[in-house]
Amino acid sequence: MAKKKKKLSTAKPSFWRPGLGIKRCFLFIGIGIALICCALILLTDTHIALMIEFSLAKACAAWFNWQASYMAVDVFLLVLGIVCLSWGLWRSATYLYSASQAHPSSSMLGALGMGSQRNVGLKIVALGGGTGLSTLLRGLKKYSSNITAIVSVSDNGGSSGRLSKELDMLPPGDIRNCLTALADDEDLLTELFRFRFDKGESQSLGGHAFGNLFLAALYRIYDDFEVALKKGSALLAIRGRVLPATLTSTVLCAKLRDGRIIKGESEIPNAHGEITDVFLEPSDCQAPPDVIKAIEEADVVILGPGSLYTSVMPNLLIKNIVKALEKTSAPVIYVCNVMTQSGETDGYTAADHLQAIYHHIKKPLVDYVIANSGKPNKEQLEKYAKEGSKPVVLDYDRLKKMDVQPIHSKLFKDEQLVRHDPDYLADAIMNLLEGVKSQDGSKGADGMRSPN
Repeated sequence: MAKKKKKLSTAKPSFWRPGLGIKRCFLFIGIGIALICCALILLTDTHIALMIEFSLAKACAAWFNWQASYMAVDVFLLVLGIVCLSWGLWRSATYLYSASQAHPSSSMLGALGMGSQRNVGLKIVALGGGTGLSTLLRGLKKYSSNITAIVSVSDNGGSSGRLSKELDMLPPGDIRNCLTALADDEDLLTELFRFRFDKGESQSLGGHAFGNLFLAALYRIYDDFEVALKKGSALLAIRGRVLPATLTSTVLCAKLRDGRIIKGESEIPNAHGEITDVFLEPSDCQAPPDVIKAIEEADVVILGPGSLYTSVMPNLLIKNIVKALEKTSAPVIYVCNVMTQSGETDGYTAADHLQAIYHHIKKPLVDYVIANSGKPNKEQLEKYAKEGSKPVVLDYDRLKKMDVQPIHSKLFKDEQLVRHDPDYLADAIMNLLEGVKSQDGSKGADGMRSPN
């Protein structure tokens, strides 16, 4: 099946940053009041008023060829002032009412702030899970507030797995990470939401992250995970929105080369076998309508980064998500991991990652693959080698034969851990999108700069 030609939709520039919409209303209110006051002053027939009226009447005659009387000038200013004042008051009342309805739990100033951050920039949809998706979001929120994060919900380990079983709710861990990544006061929220209660202090709370308990409490209050997530997003004033890939409780399963079937996301990497297939139970789970609408209306869709089989793939095992990816006119980008992952992608190249995706979705829907071109230092390589991890090789020619455009850039900083840097990754993506928009000209995607 041949891929259809995908183009980047027309959108506001990513650097467009409007202020609160209500400020222009206040400007019109001020102008209206000033004009009305001026008209009333001119009606006093003082010496200064007569001089102003004479000047305005001469200006009307010179500019508009209108022989206006003094009274006509006064009436014109009065009517214009009333129109400006009325429009400003009407629009400001509309803004205030819309903001209060959209964010009923927030203060008016907070609601206005959140309203000003919505629908700004490219419509970016990111699918994934784990720490990879939250890393991506931290970088992208500098360029757009119109981000939709679609999060896999098959995590069965740790605090998330316990809450999911005990409260019959979706696992909150990856969703929590995405909420904090999109929040304005990210550092404080990350520290607070990652805080874990010590098992020695409390048997019931031990091991639970505060952010997971926050989402669990909202779920118990509203008895609806979608509503709880929307309320939590409003409370945190996040830029964009976070959606679960499905509202159905699912179990991620893997079939290994030796015939074993491993059930549970956290158990798959520990099975130490070659994965041939992954699947969800139940297999007929569906993504909610908001997820499908976001994909179909996106300007760009990004898969990854993150664990191939346990973070990225669970989203692509949901049939109506794949159909939406096939239907969207947006370019689809796959962000490949920097390092292979022991127990999942041992020895995988960038093309192997993409081939595994195509094996499961049965459709060649990816247009671009972003892969790391930076070289880890000797100490980093030795550290990761002990864990059975190596740099992912960018097999450029093979990817080209798969009808995708490989994009290479250094995606990590020279620190102890070799993982995607939010700023480097976001810059590489935005550079790619600029290249997509200018492909009809002399500059293509290959000519983009690296964010070094």
